[in-house]
Amino acid sequence: MVVPRGPGPAPAPYGQVLGIDEAGRGSLVGPLVVGGFLLEAARIPELGELGVRDSKRLTPSRREAIFEALPTIGTPLAIRLGPGAIDRAVARGRLNELELTAFARLVRQTRPDIAYADACDPVAERFGRRLRTASGTSAEVHARHKADRDLLVVGAASIVAKVHRDRALEELRSQVGEGLGSGYPSDRETVEFVRAVLADGTSPPAWLRTSWATMERINPRRPARALEAFGR
Repeated sequence: MVVPRGPGPAPAPYGQVLGIDEAGRGSLVGPLVVGGFLLEAARIPELGELGVRDSKRLTPSRREAIFEALPTIGTPLAIRLGPGAIDRAVARGRLNELELTAFARLVRQTRPDIAYADACDPVAERFGRRLRTASGTSAEVHARHKADRDLLVVGAASIVAKVHRDRALEELRSQVGEGLGSGYPSDRETVEFVRAVLADGTSPPAWLRTSWATMERINPRRPARALEAFGR
């Protein structure tokens, strides 16, 4: 079986194994995507042979190539959480809860023997316990920080999430035009694009997350809450 590439022990996987990660949590536009990847534990080494690693360490073209090959090894899954759902969750201080619910949905859907998740909670062990409870499963559930870096199955899930997120942004660009940038508040191109969209005082478009603190700077007339910790 596979052992994690990073420090720290992890249980030896067995049976059906599910990895879970997300992409786009900290973005100002578009969906947050929760990705999953399910496969037989005996096939985990094939992920390494395919070149799977944390999606952030892969070029877009390499991510796409690996994503296209993943169905030959296991089952990719994805859940998109739109800006409206994210804004409602942030308004109640429940962004982590929204993400936990999506993670649990993948566990219920796939019924793995063991699941590994990249924790969005500062206390990874607590997130793992809550995920197991929320999913109502008898499976082993383990959560850790940087699981996308350390565990191949979570790395595969991170690729699924990132490719779905990238494709969602491409769909959005085809609708709103070029200049959108990466979608993140740290991207000046994105901020300027959003500022131009809001300049005429019309209601924010459905693709924009209005709850982010960045919105106070872009459009002071619309109060926003600060992004919770562990945003990406």
